Amino acid sequence: MAQPSITVEQFFKEHCGALQMRLLSTSAELKRIIREPTVNRPGLALSGFTQYFAYKRVQVFGHAEFFYLRSLSTEQRESRYAYLFAYKIPCVVFSRGLKPDKELLAACEKAGVPVFQSTLVTMTFINAATLELENMFAPRGTEIGSMVDILGVGVMIRGDSGIGKSEAVLALIERGYSLVSDDVTKVTLVGGRNVVGTGSDLTRNHMEIRGIGIINVAAMFGVKSVRKEKTLDLVVTLKAWDEVEDVDRVGMEQEFVEILGMDIPHITIPVRPGRDLARLVEVAAYQTKLKMSGHNAARELNDRLIAHMSLASQPPK
Repeated sequence: MAQPSITVEQFFKEHCGALQMRLLSTSAELKRIIREPTVNRPGLALSGFTQYFAYKRVQVFGHAEFFYLRSLSTEQRESRYAYLFAYKIPCVVFSRGLKPDKELLAACEKAGVPVFQSTLVTMTFINAATLELENMFAPRGTEIGSMVDILGVGVMIRGDSGIGKSEAVLALIERGYSLVSDDVTKVTLVGGRNVVGTGSDLTRNHMEIRGIGIINVAAMFGVKSVRKEKTLDLVVTLKAWDEVEDVDRVGMEQEFVEILGMDIPHITIPVRPGRDLARLVEVAAYQTKLKMSGHNAARELNDRLIAHMSLASQPPK
């Protein structure tokens, strides 16, 4: 699981448009690290109380901070800024299009703290920036396997090279389902509970079919045949029949595979000539969808059998 290191430069370049930010300082250290995926309003810190000052976060100055600072004398502001910027703050953002005073700009220049301005309302900026930062800080990884969206169920298909993964995915696309990624799936843990899969930006919408080459799925099957990302709900491993020691015939026990610390339902499908792999993966997705809605066919049948045997074992009246 990779925990990314986010710089102010990354945050600004990726989200300056959505957050309506522009850089005001000239000699800022844009390589400064943002260490916590949220923002902070330094109200109490400006008054001198810094015991619980969240200095590792992006600092946002709104109306309250702006007019409080205007109420201070020039000497007081310079003293507060010197105290505040002694901490290694990632950056400062003035919301509502507010303009920082020259004392703050001078203190930031001296400390190397980047200063930005945003036209967004303070709470709008805080909410949007927090969402973007949480996404940037989300644990990430890479899994070897192709991913398909089957009726809202995100299915990753894994297996040894040449086992038939691409053929199964292609057959599923022909049946109207959507390709998310081919061969390599990038995964991100969103909100600490959902693993979301996506493909590489460079190869998105493309597949490699042995004997044919690279195909453009969107151009060949239409835009509905591709999807940028999808929550991962099921992992299917294709395995040669002779290599599967115990073929599950009932499905009572649910297997899981751990991805980014989350347990994802897992099914192993034995492969041999004549088996329709695409149909089997499709049915596995349907089965997962039923289980997600509270229906487990194997357990329901097992309960019926137990009830029947219990009734049959009772002595006649």
